[in-house]
Amino acid sequence: MSGKTQAVRGQQKIRVGQVVSDRMNKTRVVLIERFVEHPLYKKHIRRRSKLYVHDEKNECHVGDTVKVIETRPLSKLKRWRVLQIVARAK
Repeated sequence: MSGKTQAVRGQQKIRVGQVVSDRMNKTRVVLIERFVEHPLYKKHIRRRSKLYVHDEKNECHVGDTVKVIETRPLSKLKRWRVLQIVARAK
């Protein structure tokens, strides 16, 4: 083992979703949609999750498509932060 004491960071998850709420200061709620196949019936099912995301500059607004990245816990519910705004709402 080398003498370096630098911590190795794991691979962070990146997701793309749509902002559904921007009412909180520096926090956004992002809806992530994914399709999974039912194990028995093989039908594709839509699964949704809401993530609480940190937005330092309050740049995102409802309807924007954003890319979010996993991060350390920032509050009770926030574990993600905005990486980039992919598309603005029309």
